[in-house]
Amino acid sequence: MPAPIKVLKPVVFLLCLVPLSYLFWRIKFRPESFSANPLGDIRDMTGDWTLRFVLITLAVTPLRQISGWNGAVQFRRMLGLFAFFYGFLHFITYLWFNVFFDIHMIIEDVIKRPFITVGFAAFVLMIPLAITSTKKWITRLGGKRWQLLHKLVYLTAILGVIHYIWRVKSDISKPLNYAILLALLLGYRVWRKLRTVSVVG
Repeated sequence: MPAPIKVLKPVVFLLCLVPLSYLFWRIKFRPESFSANPLGDIRDMTGDWTLRFVLITLAVTPLRQISGWNGAVQFRRMLGLFAFFYGFLHFITYLWFNVFFDIHMIIEDVIKRPFITVGFAAFVLMIPLAITSTKKWITRLGGKRWQLLHKLVYLTAILGVIHYIWRVKSDISKPLNYAILLALLLGYRVWRKLRTVSVVG
């Protein structure tokens, strides 16, 4: 691993922990900064950062291709795992604060509330991505099958954005911003693929 990457990796790791550290700081020192529903605020913050890290992870490939900095790919696994980490926290806050770990309430929510259904599906899809993120799993699955499996991240991102849009009841400007960013990231990939096909053809 090149020396700059060795230096940057722990820096990026610490930066990825900033949202969680800030949340703990607010809980400890600025509890008045939360709304009348602080538990809902915590759930929403972890959800926001889940989606942000998914989009940041998706941005690694365009960054590498546009900038020519191949070292960017060294951070993709870490960023993807942090997306799962914050997604897990988001899911746990829902289980704890909303349904109190009641399995019947969870099933009822998944069946009757569409935004819960797509959010739950997005989280479930992240699980195999996190489990198979290591080099050993690439060897076990083979490069092509591993790449095919990890294309689930696109579906995860789409479901995450839909989950956010459907959950918001009034002002959807914030989730729409995420939708635009996702459209740009996916649109770039489609354009790149079509360009490659046209060049080969």
